[in-house]
Amino acid sequence: AKEKIAVAEARKLHIPIVAPLDTNCDPDLVDYPIPGNDDAIRSIRLFCKEMSEAILEGRELMQEEIVHADENSEEIEFVSNEEKEEMLAEIQKEITQGVE
Repeated sequence: AKEKIAVAEARKLHIPIVAPLDTNCDPDLVDYPIPGNDDAIRSIRLFCKEMSEAILEGRELMQEEIVHADENSEEIEFVSNEEKEEMLAEIQKEITQGVE
């Protein structure tokens, strides 16, 4: 009964559902089922430990990628609308001169 409320809320908020499931669960209700005993506290502790470690590892990798991307990126130059119009006018002028 409690699970039905949690599943309904997750669906409503478009949150993917990751859950340990045993033989008395409907796997169609879960986006990412994990076969296992969903009633034993030791199993739940193991699942939580593994998931939290994976999340922390993923965050570290993401930070490394961000730092690496920052090191390799060039500075982005922003152009004002006036500059855009001037550039377009120059391009149009070159095009019309090439046609003549």
